[in-house]
Amino acid sequence: MECKVKDISINYEVIGSGKPIVVLHGYYIDHRAMTACMEPVFNSKNDYKRIYIDLPGMGKSGSAEWITNSDIMLDIVIDFINQIIPNEKFLLVGYSYGGYLSRGIINKMANRVDGLLLLCPVIVANFKKRNNPTHIILKKDNKLLSELEPSDAEFFNSAHVIQSKRIWDRCKKEILSGIKLADSNFLANIKKNGYEFSFNVDELNEKFDKPSLILLGHQDSTVGYKDAFEILDNYPRATFGILDEAGHHLHIEQEDLFYSLVSEWITRVEES
Repeated sequence: MECKVKDISINYEVIGSGKPIVVLHGYYIDHRAMTACMEPVFNSKNDYKRIYIDLPGMGKSGSAEWITNSDIMLDIVIDFINQIIPNEKFLLVGYSYGGYLSRGIINKMANRVDGLLLLCPVIVANFKKRNNPTHIILKKDNKLLSELEPSDAEFFNSAHVIQSKRIWDRCKKEILSGIKLADSNFLANIKKNGYEFSFNVDELNEKFDKPSLILLGHQDSTVGYKDAFEILDNYPRATFGILDEAGHHLHIEQEDLFYSLVSEWITRVEES
């Protein structure tokens, strides 16, 4: 499906009907990474409308020269929400950069959000200021690595702390497939010149007191986990989990725990 925001086309997918859930993916990838990890949670839940968006310059969404920073990215996402589900309350899910944008939505329109899931969110946008652990591989699969193309093996080594055929197959299908579609020049320009919001995204007028879930990988060398402690007071109803044997693709490396914790979050939202 397509939605026009100004002069760009935003690609998105809607699955199911009922309470809206807006799902935002990370940088360079596309919405398929999120459908793959979120849809299994809803196998037995039929009353939610899952809205998976391709952010500008990613997946099948367009890009434009006037989109120069994350402030504009956030405005586009908010415009999209107002077009697709005007005046409706919704749940919000954000992975990595999508978690950064999700906190922007909380900052701007928290009154419409009934629950929040942050998966390995970008906390500190300035890469040089992040408190990240050194990348390590806890379980290496040398046989698998020997069967991969050198570039794929290099990516797998740099992006995962647990290696297996199952994890590689998911990574190739859900992560690499999106990266190959990305407008890399457009995204690199934002990353270099406008990745950080112009405002303090975590300075809220009121704490967000709706059921929340914040999941982090203990071995995540991309966004880390320690910086997330700084935002925890903003979310008094949050379950805050730091999972072992999990890097930035926590939902793939620890899929069973991920499904369990997300299901519990949905239950808390329903009971609130």
